[in-house]
Amino acid sequence: MAGAHLQQPSFLLATLKADCINKPFVQRCHDLETVIEEFPAKELHGIFPWLVESIFGSLDGIIVGWNLRCLQGRTSPTEYSMALDFLDPSGPMMKLVYKLQAEEYRYDFPVSYLPGPVKASIQEQVLPECSLYHNKVQFPSGGLGWNLALNPFEYYMFYFAISLITQKNSPVTHHVSPSNSAYFILVDTYLKCFLPTEGSVLPPPSSNPGGAIPSPTPRSPAVPFTSYGMHHTSLLKRHIAHQPSVNADPASQEIWRSETLLQIFVEMWLHHYSLEMYQKMQSPHVKESFKPTEEHVLVVRLLVKHLHAFSNSLKPEPLSPSAHSHTAGPLEEFKRVVIPRFVQEKLYIFLQHCFGHWPLDASFRAVLEMWLSYLQPWRYAPEKPPQSAEALPRNVSEKWAPFIQENLLMYTKLFVGFLNRALRTDLVSPKNALMVFRVAKVFAQPHLAEMILKGEQLFLEPELVIPHRQHRLFMSPTLGGSFLSSWPTTSTDASFKVKSHVYSLEGQDFQYKQMFGAEVRNLVLKLAQLICQAQQTAKSISDHSAETMASQSFFSWFRFTPSEMNGSYTGNDLDETGQDSIKKTDEYLEKALEYLCQIFKLNEAQLTQMMMKCRTAQDENGKKQLPDSIESEDGLILTPLGRYQIINGLRRFEVQYQGDAELQPIRSYENATLVRLLFRLSSVLNERFAHQMDVLCSREDFVGRLCRYHLTSPHLIQKIRCSPAVKERTSQNWGPRISLRFLASYRTLVSLLMTYFIASWFYIGPVGCTFIILIGYFLYAVIMTFFSEGWKPHDD
Repeated sequence: MAGAHLQQPSFLLATLKADCINKPFVQRCHDLETVIEEFPAKELHGIFPWLVESIFGSLDGIIVGWNLRCLQGRTSPTEYSMALDFLDPSGPMMKLVYKLQAEEYRYDFPVSYLPGPVKASIQEQVLPECSLYHNKVQFPSGGLGWNLALNPFEYYMFYFAISLITQKNSPVTHHVSPSNSAYFILVDTYLKCFLPTEGSVLPPPSSNPGGAIPSPTPRSPAVPFTSYGMHHTSLLKRHIAHQPSVNADPASQEIWRSETLLQIFVEMWLHHYSLEMYQKMQSPHVKESFKPTEEHVLVVRLLVKHLHAFSNSLKPEPLSPSAHSHTAGPLEEFKRVVIPRFVQEKLYIFLQHCFGHWPLDASFRAVLEMWLSYLQPWRYAPEKPPQSAEALPRNVSEKWAPFIQENLLMYTKLFVGFLNRALRTDLVSPKNALMVFRVAKVFAQPHLAEMILKGEQLFLEPELVIPHRQHRLFMSPTLGGSFLSSWPTTSTDASFKVKSHVYSLEGQDFQYKQMFGAEVRNLVLKLAQLICQAQQTAKSISDHSAETMASQSFFSWFRFTPSEMNGSYTGNDLDETGQDSIKKTDEYLEKALEYLCQIFKLNEAQLTQMMMKCRTAQDENGKKQLPDSIESEDGLILTPLGRYQIINGLRRFEVQYQGDAELQPIRSYENATLVRLLFRLSSVLNERFAHQMDVLCSREDFVGRLCRYHLTSPHLIQKIRCSPAVKERTSQNWGPRISLRFLASYRTLVSLLMTYFIASWFYIGPVGCTFIILIGYFLYAVIMTFFSEGWKPHDD
């Protein structure tokens, strides 16, 4: 590649495309590094769009690119390390970006691939509020569609961020962990580089020693725009405020990359629902336009955690106001406003959508942890609790009260949304129980509930006038400028800040539902009742599993218990995970109930009464009560409560097969051919020896008891006597008979084979082995006869 300086850019591009097919990945990266180092920016300009697309994939998702979301060091260590080095902030790719940035090149990005609200706004010729799009929108001739004219850094970051959304059909294996992928690591690397918690942003490399990279000349849009309450003429003729001028100072030079990176990440990952769209999405008839994935949520959580650490790294304000004006740099000012000004509104709407539309399964844990991470900025503060206090709940300091008050809806309304989800989930599941425990534990942190209550009281304080939609001037920078532009510095009272926060997110007509009001308290009591019921259900499942294990013996392999034959037990996911998960579920629910009592100061007597009702929710026979229902002419009809109890596994009908056991459907653990053959054989034997078996069962001695126990079904006969309908569904001959169906089960067949195999080791022939089996079964039958009453002759 070194001798290709005289080649045309088109030939260079063709050569690189051919290398993608013919050369291995590592060799291609080394060749690209050589090209970037040795070729001038004029020639690299032609390959930059293709190179970005070949790395991150096409916007339509057809081209996968390097598939960074599936690239992991455990499976592909060489490619993984090479990709991270090549795309590192100080790596070859970023050197190419800065090399082109110095020449003021622009690259078109189609508006049609932007998030829904931004795309709709631009297509309606309304400029979005985010300054990221100002002076970039253009409509080329020929009717090709709207485009954004982006500089190289913006173009690269747009593709990097949006690849998380567009590459949904990439081949992902089941063993890929999103947090270990190259994409996840790169997000973390870029955040640490451009939003540092210590020091300042590293300056970009420059081809001019000691010089700054000049910013491109701003362009005016081809058609006029309107904006939210602003005149488009003055707005659109502004400079691109987040880009420095040619003579900008080094401090501003570092800030424009930080602000641009954050705006791109927030826009691409969170701005998929506007306030108006969110209000429409409350209707269940509206089709969901964008569905975030679990990986998407995990990346957003990484962003939230880093922004908390970035904001908390703000240096303490000096006592003298004059000193502050001289010492606070652009990066420190950026830390001060980064969350309320860039993230809060879009994250709130994003979370509201997830709470309302995410499936009711364990995958919601990712959304839950992202929400809890945002609610706890103190977890990412520089100060650490003392070692001796790590096992105790961490007190929430009073200094976090302003954050809690200015994010009140994040705590209160989303908590109510979680309650509504929890009331519709199966709390017997360990994963669902864990989510309830996690939320209760976070909100039970000392002093947190009091601070939330204080925020609600501030919101409910009467106020004469609340300016309509003043949040755009209070919470946002001047339209068309960056956060460093002029913005109100008037000190407002805490009540106005809380009201401004609530009305900016929900509108003036919003009816606030108090977290510590009577309505939400009733929801908490319902959840507490469900927790008690789930604990009893888990206990019943545990008892059932213990009884099943205790009743199994060597001889039970040769004969099925009635519960196995009628299939009355429906089971739960706890059956698959064992006693450990049952214990975890009980621990999670018990602690969650304890935390809820602490948060809402629930009455202990009321809870005790509730738990007693749950514990007495068993009938006289020790079985669970039937689901709530009403009697009608057609039988029992489930009430809404009864349907809820069945769906969540709280109660169930004891469904049993009430007909002839010989005629019930073939089970999955039975051999169908053997079932049919043995049925024919037993039918012939029963027809031929019916009289002899009836005589034997009529005897009052031990032989009669033995025959009645093994040749009759007392439960079936009792049902036939009590219900003529059952008699019609059974065979005509429901007296003593031989049943050979148990021999058709795979378990019996395996047992017989194992017995013959073991006997062969002791040189016992098939005849001797069969004799041993018969003797053993006879002894088992005799023993069981002594513990049963058997079937007694009836006069009917």
